[in-house]
Amino acid sequence: MNLILASSSPRRRQLLETVGIPIFSVRPANIIEKPLKGELPHIYCIRLAKEKCETVSEIGFCTLAADTIVCKDDAVFEKPLDDEDAYRMLKNLSNGWHSVISAWHFIAKPENNTIIVRAGHSISKVLFRPLTDTEIYNYIKTGEPKDKAGSYGIQGLGAVLVKEISGSYSNIVGLPLQQVLTALHEVGIHPEVQ
Repeated sequence: MNLILASSSPRRRQLLETVGIPIFSVRPANIIEKPLKGELPHIYCIRLAKEKCETVSEIGFCTLAADTIVCKDDAVFEKPLDDEDAYRMLKNLSNGWHSVISAWHFIAKPENNTIIVRAGHSISKVLFRPLTDTEIYNYIKTGEPKDKAGSYGIQGLGAVLVKEISGSYSNIVGLPLQQVLTALHEVGIHPEVQ
């Protein structure tokens, strides 16, 4: 079956394509992304991935959706609203550990009405080095923080902000690849060797 990626993230698409997973179509889900009152960060992330996948899935296809958030002390840092919001996030994350949570949800709907659902999430820890205001503003000027949870991308220039990580690197980028590849393998989606 062909794979639909229910995500607008170019990083998720690139991760999958890098390991040879063929993507039939990219169809981002249009859902409201706002935590419910009292919702824990990892539960919020899991719910978003599930809602995105369910919104886009259709019979005859496999659908994969994911969501990534950054959190520190239960405060959630998603994509920044503007440069001021990016500064607030990066200042808060400076000189300390924070968590990056990526949740994924997969639905396979073959023509025979047997629906296969797999889901999971991964939590990685990231330690930022102490950042000066000048470093933060210079990073924001690059434009990289605009579409990134927590206002940084570890796979880009944001790597210079990071002192240490614990856990899955691909999870921090936006998709815990080992978990996802195992689920895809179960339904017969394998990397294509070039």
